[in-house]
Amino acid sequence: MNSFKKLAILFGLAIVMTSCQSKGSRNYQYMPNMYESVGYETYGEADILPNNSEAMLPPANTINRGWLPYEIENSPEGKELSRLQNSPLDSMNVETNLAKGGQLYTIYCAICHGDKGDGKGTLVKREKILGVPSYADPVRNLTVGSTYYTIHYGLNSMGSYASQMDTEEMWQVSEYVMKLKQDLTK
Repeated sequence: MNSFKKLAILFGLAIVMTSCQSKGSRNYQYMPNMYESVGYETYGEADILPNNSEAMLPPANTINRGWLPYEIENSPEGKELSRLQNSPLDSMNVETNLAKGGQLYTIYCAICHGDKGDGKGTLVKREKILGVPSYADPVRNLTVGSTYYTIHYGLNSMGSYASQMDTEEMWQVSEYVMKLKQDLTK
């Protein structure tokens, strides 16, 4: 009789467990908070966060990783001052810097300035952009500092690339532009 009760209870539990099972939806979860995390909307209200918002300003006096503030201001005087600036990159890694700068130049610059720096990029050939000068133009008086300044702030119809490249990458492209200028003026 005792084993009959145990079998009946076991059979009853098996029926209850299988009757709640559905192949169309999930079954029981041991810890639902681990499976379904609480997501916060970027500009939505969240009572547990400061100012009830997830989108907060960065802490004061912090800068983005890989980016350093540029000490020369965006003005005509700043552009002239930038001509005197030298590259801070390690002079022992010139080949590495030029190789990386060449890759970045191909990605960001060659579409307008051309692969050789002659001002005959794809967009210029298709007449989408006009007036892109050659790096060999003596009137331009390019230096590595003025090239960095132009990449950082932009000039005329060329916009700034400071948001696409970090400081080291902009210096690498500047050094590569100097190499192109040297190759064009030979």
